[in-house]
Amino acid sequence: MFLGFFFLLFLSDGVASERTCSYQDVLNHLNLTKDNELYSMTRPVKNYKHPTVVSLEVLLYAILDMVEKDQKFIPYVWTVMRWHNEYISWDPNQFCGIDNVSLPTDILWKPDLTIEEMTEKDKAPPSPYLTINNKGDVEVQNDQVLVSTCRMHIYKFPFDIQKCNLSFKSVIHTARDIRLWPSDNSSEATQWSREVMRTQYEWLFLNMTVTSDNATSLVDQDIIIYTITMKRRSALYIVNFLLPVLFFLCLDLSSFLISDHGGEKLSFKVTVLLAVTVLQLILNEILPATSNRIPLIAVYCIGIFGLMLLSLLETILVLHLIEKDSASQDNEIETDRNLREDCNKQDKANLHRGHREGGKWAQSTSDGETPSDLQAVAREVNGSKLIEEYALERLSDELREMEKILTLLFNNKKEEKKFNYWTRVAKKVNRVFLIFYVTVVSLFLVFIFVKWN
Repeated sequence: MFLGFFFLLFLSDGVASERTCSYQDVLNHLNLTKDNELYSMTRPVKNYKHPTVVSLEVLLYAILDMVEKDQKFIPYVWTVMRWHNEYISWDPNQFCGIDNVSLPTDILWKPDLTIEEMTEKDKAPPSPYLTINNKGDVEVQNDQVLVSTCRMHIYKFPFDIQKCNLSFKSVIHTARDIRLWPSDNSSEATQWSREVMRTQYEWLFLNMTVTSDNATSLVDQDIIIYTITMKRRSALYIVNFLLPVLFFLCLDLSSFLISDHGGEKLSFKVTVLLAVTVLQLILNEILPATSNRIPLIAVYCIGIFGLMLLSLLETILVLHLIEKDSASQDNEIETDRNLREDCNKQDKANLHRGHREGGKWAQSTSDGETPSDLQAVAREVNGSKLIEEYALERLSDELREMEKILTLLFNNKKEEKKFNYWTRVAKKVNRVFLIFYVTVVSLFLVFIFVKWN
């Protein structure tokens, strides 16, 4: 008899062990069917005065972009929400050890959490399922590509550190209905985010701070704020922007070795100044126009642009002074040439007249076959007088020419002194400005880099 009883007990255990179970059995037990969804669409509490406690966990997967011009922060985050449903419970032993079930998200009630800073709808598709366990705990996991606003402080761009907030709260429920709690602290959120971080692009993730702003009254709302701190990778900006501007400044300094005669120095400085202007236009496309303080990089560019403009004005002044001497010298050369031409013309005229008078005198004195000796003596006397008058006239002409030459030489010496004066002034201005320029540039660069650091 006892042997038969144990045999029947063994058979019943074997049948029980071979019994099959399904998730649908659990749903049928919970009465979660499409025909009975009345209680599943409302807040899952048996007493409406009891708030639903929702725990939130946020992990940062990637920093996709930071748009400085539009003040936008685009992260890729993973959110996990957990809460308790008082209508859900079952004994796993009755269902072959099944202790959790996945359901479509539209079957059960979910907290209406939103992000205050989000400006565009989430581009990633929401998770179609949620998970429940035998104790009534519900969990929803979602990955989200967020486009949120972030007030950026770009005073130290490109060596800036930005902090962007993601504030989670309910849309319509107050603290009477939903209480929000973070499921992890700041150190845990930072560590787990670093472990799952996929890409950071231009930005280096530093830490994530979790702050819980609990409502002081039941008519307010609980808010959980996740503050993401990140640092900009500045290497590309240094190589592509800061160093080129500094190199252009060095080129402007080296232009002082170019000769001031001619327009090569002036055209070179104008070209360098235009190159810095192009870089300023590129910078204007990056930085936002809503910044309260002028960024240091803008001060850096404007300061260098102003110094190079001052250098260009100094070059124009020096060229003007040298041009004054050149114009005076050209006028004197032209006057000297005209005076020499007049003297040569007068010498030729005097020489031609002397030959003509001498020929007449020789003809009159060589005529010895006159009828009367008295007439010959008279002609001889007249010829000697003509010779004396011609000699005196030639002497006076030579003296006048000597006077003109001496006057011209004296004037040339005075003009040469005057020409050397403006040239010396230009050289002194150039030398003093070079010392001033190097000093101001050095102090300006030291000031900018100290402020950046």
